[in-house]
Amino acid sequence: QVQLVESGGGSVQGGGSLRLSCVVSGYTYSSNSMGWFRQAPGKEREVVATIYNGGRSTYYADSVKGRFTISQNNADNTVYLQMSSLKPEDTAMYYCAAGCYKAGSSWKSDYWGQGTQVTVSA
Repeated sequence: QVQLVESGGGSVQGGGSLRLSCVVSGYTYSSNSMGWFRQAPGKEREVVATIYNGGRSTYYADSVKGRFTISQNNADNTVYLQMSSLKPEDTAMYYCAAGCYKAGSSWKSDYWGQGTQVTVSA
């Protein structure tokens, strides 16, 4: 059974930083792709970042390039999202995802965590 447990969300002022963590169990993510998605109220879920090819390759949405960094630690089965220079428009529920893949122009995933809320104030 695949389990993805996120933590690290919270409230922060604009310009601040947060690090999200996702502990993975029941899934061999080292040979598959992992990712972070987010969904703001009234909007569709969107990809934030993915990591694949054994952690050697990454993808970032244009809106977070240069500010967010995705990484994985195979020793403790954890995927991280380091978020810096946060903006109010980054406010959303953030979801850890396993088995990410590109479907046409959008990213999808086979498995999802429960989500962790990130709120950025102006």
